[in-house]
Amino acid sequence: MAAGAGALAPLPGVPSASLHEFPYPPQSRPRVSGGSPAGGVPPATDLVLGATAGCLACVLTNPLEVVKTRLQLQGELQPPGTYPRPYRGVLRALGAVRRADGLRGLQKGLAASLLYQGLMNGVRFYCYSHAEDAGWTRYPGGTVAAGAIAGAVGAFVGSPAYLSISGAFESIYRQHGVAGLWRGVTGAVPRVAVGSAAQLATFASAKDWVCEHQWFGEGSWAAVLAGGMVSGVAVAVAMTPFDVVSTRLYNQPVDADGTGKLYRGFLDCILQIASKEGLLGLYKGIGAVYLRLGPHTVLSLFFWDELRKMVQHQQPPGP
Repeated sequence: MAAGAGALAPLPGVPSASLHEFPYPPQSRPRVSGGSPAGGVPPATDLVLGATAGCLACVLTNPLEVVKTRLQLQGELQPPGTYPRPYRGVLRALGAVRRADGLRGLQKGLAASLLYQGLMNGVRFYCYSHAEDAGWTRYPGGTVAAGAIAGAVGAFVGSPAYLSISGAFESIYRQHGVAGLWRGVTGAVPRVAVGSAAQLATFASAKDWVCEHQWFGEGSWAAVLAGGMVSGVAVAVAMTPFDVVSTRLYNQPVDADGTGKLYRGFLDCILQIASKEGLLGLYKGIGAVYLRLGPHTVLSLFFWDELRKMVQHQQPPGP
């Protein structure tokens, strides 16, 4: 999401007061030049800012993504206690990867991760900014719905890039053509949609709450960090089962026609994990998920917020 997908990741257009779930229909908002809401930036600009913020956060959190993936694939479809566990917890897994692959191993797949983060989060920002511009986010539940839809679209667009993280892009393209590049998308779309919805709703609410209670000043970097920290917890809890399923679907072996050999799809993957590994199997690697998504959420939101302020300061005043 990673929203990441990665992970998941920065959030499009989050003004301070407008993201409350008001119990009445949205009122008209003044607009500035360029077609963006007052205090905002155009959707095309949010696409670039979202991609940039996601990539900056990715560079700093990619080692935790490497560890998270290895923890989630460990003991696949085997009952607990019946398989060796080379990775026992996040810190030990970090040490094991470093000893086996060196420091470079902790940044394995960074180029592909940057491509995925740029595509997925750029599209997410762009779609959500359009929803905000249209006033959808001011309806009850609008923030959640807009975040979920934006996340689903971003996950679909970024799916081929996600395959390149595991090094499977070239071989899958040769064997199965363009359609094969969307293998595992049934797991990626709900994963990012859930994470995006949880991230947007909790970030906006938490940031506004701390400002209303005067813990931090409105628009301050401390308020953004506080909102990001709360959002990271919510995203990890809501997203981990979907993250495990997505990881399994993308990394499973396939036969000649591209059909998965282990799972028939999203629902089948959930049922097999729950029946063979127990319900806790859906939360494998949650520690790594939080340690990765928490900082990634905080950093991506912080970078996005600061970049957006810079752009807003460069915009000419409205008429």
